[in-house]
Amino acid sequence: MAMRLRSLAIELSKLESIIEKNIELEQYQTEGELAARWIADILAFNDIFEGCRVADLGSGNGILGIGTVLAGAESSILFEIDENSCSVSKTNLESLGLEEKVKISHTRIGYDQIDSGEFDLVITNPPWGRQQFGADRPFLEAIQSIGVNAHLMHSAGATHVEKFFNNYGWGAERYGECDFSLPAAFGHHSRIRDLTRAAFWRLTPP
Repeated sequence: MAMRLRSLAIELSKLESIIEKNIELEQYQTEGELAARWIADILAFNDIFEGCRVADLGSGNGILGIGTVLAGAESSILFEIDENSCSVSKTNLESLGLEEKVKISHTRIGYDQIDSGEFDLVITNPPWGRQQFGADRPFLEAIQSIGVNAHLMHSAGATHVEKFFNNYGWGAERYGECDFSLPAAFGHHSRIRDLTRAAFWRLTPP
């Protein structure tokens, strides 16, 4: 049975975070409250439904893939290249007893094959390209290749998302914005905590 928004936010906030972050992978943690509110928006589009199979691309500690299952999806697969993140995700799955519904795939997005017939929904908060220009490109291409409805979080300043998907005949609806918290996880951060603006897109295949 799907959790209510407040309960979902509480459960997601309890998940173990990634402590040793990889700067090249831009591992900024999605907080439990934000993840729950985003998943509530996805539910409002009816993109999470009974029997729904979810692909979480660049899953980090698994918060989004786990959240979709707690919200009513049948299953999810967490696709993540970082082995430490996969280990943290495993701990989080075990703490919730979700090992049968949520699987972890040690995958490099854009290089390893993802079966396009296994999913009904893609959700992703990819690297925004702040460390390496174009770091998000393999994630956008993976969405297009999988070919199902997708929800994307990206910098509110990103101007290329609609153009990329429109070129393939996809719909790209920007439907919301929020403040995204950036803790001082890396040495180049001068403040303990900062905020940046994030936006959300619903991407629909032709």
